[in-house]
Amino acid sequence: MTDNNLLEKKTIGIEEPRIGTIKISEDVVATIAGNVASETSGVAGMSGGVSADIAEKLGRKNLAKGVKVDVGEKEAAIDLYLIVEYGAKIPEIAREIQKNVKSTIETMTGLRVIEVNIHIQGISIEKQEHKKKE
Repeated sequence: MTDNNLLEKKTIGIEEPRIGTIKISEDVVATIAGNVASETSGVAGMSGGVSADIAEKLGRKNLAKGVKVDVGEKEAAIDLYLIVEYGAKIPEIAREIQKNVKSTIETMTGLRVIEVNIHIQGISIEKQEHKKKE
């Protein structure tokens, strides 16, 4: 009997001991989701409320701005609050964000994303006005 066979016979039916647990913070999931959403073409920004806006004006970039997450042991639900660019095709942008956020979070964290809800909070026309002035 080889050493490998002996080792295999000893471990049959015995669970591997757990090394420990892995917990992923809601802030981590929110940062991933916010980054993916804000990099999507047609998204002008994230809508995060007054406190997030003040922090951003103080020079702190908050990638979790406009993101609400609920993380369980194996699943996550995400709500994104967005401002889109004027003229953007909102349903197409929303579906793209849902697909990309789900895929990225599942790949990076191993959590199963059960839903990605998109809330359009406003439309930005600033970029269009700036282009007309030039």
